[in-house]
Amino acid sequence: MLDSSPFISTKTALTGYIPAHLPIFVCFRLTGNEPLSILPLNSLPEESVGRAHYKLCDRLKLEKKQRRMCRRDPGVAETLREAITMSAQECQYQFRFERWNCTLEGRHRANMLKRGFKETAFLYAISSAGLTHAMAKACSAGRMERCTCDEAPDLENRKAWQWGGCGDNLKYANKFVKDFLGKRSNKDLRAHVDMHNTNVGLKVIKAGVETTCKCHGVSGSCTIRTCWRQLKPFHEVGKQLKQRYETSVKVGSSTNEATGEGDISPSGRSQPQLQQQAPPLLQLNEQIPRTMNLLHIEDSPSFCRPSKYSSGTAARKCYKDKNCDAICCGRGHNTQSREVTRPCQCQVRWCCYVECKQCTQREEVYTCKG
Repeated sequence: MLDSSPFISTKTALTGYIPAHLPIFVCFRLTGNEPLSILPLNSLPEESVGRAHYKLCDRLKLEKKQRRMCRRDPGVAETLREAITMSAQECQYQFRFERWNCTLEGRHRANMLKRGFKETAFLYAISSAGLTHAMAKACSAGRMERCTCDEAPDLENRKAWQWGGCGDNLKYANKFVKDFLGKRSNKDLRAHVDMHNTNVGLKVIKAGVETTCKCHGVSGSCTIRTCWRQLKPFHEVGKQLKQRYETSVKVGSSTNEATGEGDISPSGRSQPQLQQQAPPLLQLNEQIPRTMNLLHIEDSPSFCRPSKYSSGTAARKCYKDKNCDAICCGRGHNTQSREVTRPCQCQVRWCCYVECKQCTQREEVYTCKG
């Protein structure tokens, strides 16, 4: 479990690389029942070229159809692993200052996914978004046999633009993810909510498509422009999903909350301003409230003390005058002083290297009391 400090740079979070000092987990099983599953990455064997991806597909604990889709293209297995790592890291990065810091140990993850918390909603959304993003990038990078660059030149002013470059293939990625997830049961409230949160992840990815253009012409003129589509960095996707987590809407059934039979309506202690704008009661066979916010069906625990949902906040690092009171749940914090040496007063030297001094300073570290 990561502490509340920034554990990773934005660049690192997007590459799928996990530093050696961090716990190595993958946390992704997009099945009909749950979006996350734990598998130690360091247990995955190094295989020779050939059918090595078969074993990786098997170790990802996929359903039968998903395993078949994984095996039919050698690039899928590695893309799934990349999506797993990227989704886990981004979740932990976005919640690094929160009481729940995206704890993904097996029992905590399993218990969390049995409930309809806001945190569960985020896990569904970040998982589907991560797989879509990774697949679209894998296509444009040439790592897949069944897809390549985006081939849909439908930009405005097409006469003035020449489609070019290698766009991220969101069209193929969306189709793959929908087939990979399959159709889920929609007979109860929880299934409706899970599907909605999964779709929020997909929609945030789609809304983040940007057009990149490069000019070609004499003396830098733009007589011809080569344009292609690119997805936003996944860190931006994580930020947007975190915002939707913060404004998550609580929904419930007016007749049978256990099965979801009856009407669906916004309820509980969700954001007041969202409740005022909420639509009227809806039948289960109608669309769930039209919102890009995440949906949850029950209030989250405090995450202050060890429980089946998290290991609590004892010994968690916090930032004085910023979040210690909230993270430490009123128990107070300990203060430790330490000396830290960092590069400082850096200057670029001609040619081609940076020269820095080493500065030592004393800093204080704050951790929550038990």
